[in-house]
Amino acid sequence: MLQMINDSCLALMTGLGHESGLFDVMAGLEPATSAGVAKAAGLDERYVREWLGAMVTGGVVEYEPVRGTYLLPAEHAASLCRAAGPNNLARIAQDLGMLAEVEQQVLAAFRTGAGVPYSAYPRFQAIQAEESGEVFDLALVDGIVPLVPGLAERLRAGIDVVDIGCGQGHGVNVLARAFPASRLRGLDQSEQGIAAARAEAAEWGLANAEFEVGDSAELTGDYDLVTAFDVIHDLARPAETLAAVAGALREDGVFLMADISASSRLEENIGHPLCPALYAFSVFYCMSVSLGEGGAGLGTAWGEQTALRMLAEAGFGRVETRRVEDDILNVYYLARR
Repeated sequence: MLQMINDSCLALMTGLGHESGLFDVMAGLEPATSAGVAKAAGLDERYVREWLGAMVTGGVVEYEPVRGTYLLPAEHAASLCRAAGPNNLARIAQDLGMLAEVEQQVLAAFRTGAGVPYSAYPRFQAIQAEESGEVFDLALVDGIVPLVPGLAERLRAGIDVVDIGCGQGHGVNVLARAFPASRLRGLDQSEQGIAAARAEAAEWGLANAEFEVGDSAELTGDYDLVTAFDVIHDLARPAETLAAVAGALREDGVFLMADISASSRLEENIGHPLCPALYAFSVFYCMSVSLGEGGAGLGTAWGEQTALRMLAEAGFGRVETRRVEDDILNVYYLARR
């Protein structure tokens, strides 16, 4: 229990190290005093010194007491800095601070069952965009699209695509830039997210990407490809959304869905390297926000068994699952009517 409490506190401090840029700064520094680290990072020395105390006693940063210098070893920086891309675990640790902000609202929801409103998470869009953006930049075009046989060739030739729950739209923009002959649309309920998506598309000069504020459960149109990345289990109306997706797909269309790589059965999740975290994230965000919108509140009840059942009920007669190397969070569903 003592170790658990220490690790929890260390994780919270690790999130601060990411958000403040301290890990990125230290990765490029020779051994430096707390004053040197603080100056390089543009931060207050007293706070930096206390943060360094946690990092040293937690085994993250090395300390030389005679000179009073601190060093972030390169092998530690490899999983703590923005340059690490998807391997940056400090980026995930920053989520803990966001979740802690709503702890009292979650506690109240335990008593009332009413859930927590999406508006209680003002940082969610930005944090989620950072997390998914690193994956999209590294793997979307060359790692995820090829999971669907022939999809890259179809995208190059030109097809109609919609990404539901697109957030700040980075995935749509990455695909639009890589496949200029295709026509891509992003749909999300967040006006802030859609505004950011449109701004990035304009900055990149993309004429084949458009974005709209809307409810995925009311999706209309005809598409060759529908994508949903880590979205469905959060929705208030997941069944309605899957049915709408099936109805919007053309005869040879495909639904590419990434979602939680876990089981719908609790006993099968024992030993999963991240399942305690997944259940915590469900309580503090996924399930609670869905319930707060009067929705299904799937949370971690949405595992592979539930996903396959709901896809079948929505009208998808052919479903395959795929995984991407080193991605322990997601399973990718290739669904056709």
